[in-house]
Amino acid sequence: MKSLDVKIWGLRKRNTKNPSFDVRWTVAGKVFSEQFRTKGLADHYRAKLLRAARDGEEFDTASGLPDSMAEQTPSMTWYAFALRYLAMKWPHTAPNTRNGINESLTAVTMALLDDRPGRPSDDLLRTSLRNWAFVLPGPDDRLLPTEIANTLHWVAKASRPLSDLGDAAIGRAVLDSLKLKLDGTAAAAETVRRKRRTLVNALHYAVDLGEFKENPVTAIRWKKPKVAGEIDPRVVANPEQARSLLTAVSYIGGYGRARGRRLVGLFACMYYGALRPAEAVGLTKADLRLPETGWGTALLNRTRPSVGKQWTDSGETHDDRGLKNRPVEEVRLVPIPPQLVGILQHHLETFGSAEDGRLFTNERGGVVGSSTYYRVWQEARALALPPATAASPLAARPYDLRHSALSTWLNSGVDPTEVAERAGNSVEVLLSRYAKCIDGRQEIANRKIEDLLREYE
Repeated sequence: MKSLDVKIWGLRKRNTKNPSFDVRWTVAGKVFSEQFRTKGLADHYRAKLLRAARDGEEFDTASGLPDSMAEQTPSMTWYAFALRYLAMKWPHTAPNTRNGINESLTAVTMALLDDRPGRPSDDLLRTSLRNWAFVLPGPDDRLLPTEIANTLHWVAKASRPLSDLGDAAIGRAVLDSLKLKLDGTAAAAETVRRKRRTLVNALHYAVDLGEFKENPVTAIRWKKPKVAGEIDPRVVANPEQARSLLTAVSYIGGYGRARGRRLVGLFACMYYGALRPAEAVGLTKADLRLPETGWGTALLNRTRPSVGKQWTDSGETHDDRGLKNRPVEEVRLVPIPPQLVGILQHHLETFGSAEDGRLFTNERGGVVGSSTYYRVWQEARALALPPATAASPLAARPYDLRHSALSTWLNSGVDPTEVAERAGNSVEVLLSRYAKCIDGRQEIANRKIEDLLREYE
């Protein structure tokens, strides 16, 4: 039926309690309608109808749709779609994000496999998906071991249609599967939310491809696990504890080998400057201004996060990129206190810098890996802290030094806007996550309250 016989009425809101929107139109006098959960989706659908009518497309009198919108029998499997989605996302994402997408697509793919004969073991399926299928170059662009090739061939045949996710029961079952680890225990809330976020984003892409009218997962009433948005105050070290820990680092590995001594400045940057570990690892001599007395500055512009070789474009273990959540060319000026100035001056006098100017290196002169400084930190905790404290969450990870720094600055009365600027956070994130009392500060507050109450006795 020619578009001249088409009349598109527009939108109509239904049910004020749980609002939905109808798009209504007629073809050859026959009324058609489609219902949407939001006005934006309805407007988008109506705009496509109007465009088809304006372009003179033929409208089918049975479905009421133009040729460009006529529903086609879905033939794409979830696995085929996941490979296409990965190819679209990969070039524009950071290595750690690629790893997260890979992990999420693997989990969803495992949940959308039919029970076909010849099923490989779960371990082999995950290995094939994690290490071969959802990594670029993809499985079609490189030579695969026979066992891996056979496994992925089975996956391609056993993968359920992408359209199955339009069934709310199947979508809910997939979401529920994300809540469990391989051993059947509950997964961390942040992990579950990250995997769901990838699934939702992937299905937005499916909507763009015309596989769905709207994202089927967002319509499912599924309780998301709650993620703790605030820093656990038990991890925050006070200045005395932080100094003890930094001193203990210098003893790790002995004086001659200097396994710990060469990393004292790295940890000091996290505590006195609130640098993220990847920012401290990427710090160079040219980034620093270290005066003889008083405060110095660090001009941050690079990070060296530790990721797997398969996730980086360079094929190196450490990525070399700009600051977190900032444009590549953006820099951040961080004032550093005299304590850190002295530590960094001593480090340069003792160890110098690498050929590329990096302050901190491993024993072979390479980039310091996260596993390297994590092991040193664990040994230093055992040395510096009493057994009961060492068994607690206090400064359990090197990143907790940054938490301690920001909490210390806030408790000292520094304006949150200034703290956020130095930390490279938004004020909102700072106040919601880092505004915690440093260890022992509560006792000081208790004494002040007690003194005040005693005045009125």
